[in-house]
Amino acid sequence: MSYGGAAALQAAVYGALVADPLVASLSGGAVHDALPPGPVPPLYVSLGPESVRDASDKTGAGAVHDFAVTVVSLGAGFAGAKALAVAVSDALSGAALVMARGHLVRLDFLRARARRVSGQREIEVWFRARVDHGV
Repeated sequence: MSYGGAAALQAAVYGALVADPLVASLSGGAVHDALPPGPVPPLYVSLGPESVRDASDKTGAGAVHDFAVTVVSLGAGFAGAKALAVAVSDALSGAALVMARGHLVRLDFLRARARRVSGQREIEVWFRARVDHGV
């Protein structure tokens, strides 16, 4: 197993979200790995937690990455957050991302969870990526 593709996968996911016109429009360009200092945008996308497990076989090293992209809304109701979460899901599900290290074999929607947390709305959209690290 190797965790070697984790940073490359994260960079590719971030790049895909930033480049997607609908995600950019709905989020006002607020796609973050970590929130910048200053006022929090009223609606934004944040790259979230990840778990990785071995998927190596006789052809080479690989890993399965389950990761969340979280949409956060400070507004009332879930409508705006859900529209942005759908755009995130559409931008990533089945995407053929190019990684700086390793090769993305598949990227699929896994699950989503919408909830209220400390007066804000959060939607975690989980994806599963199969990454081949080669020999």
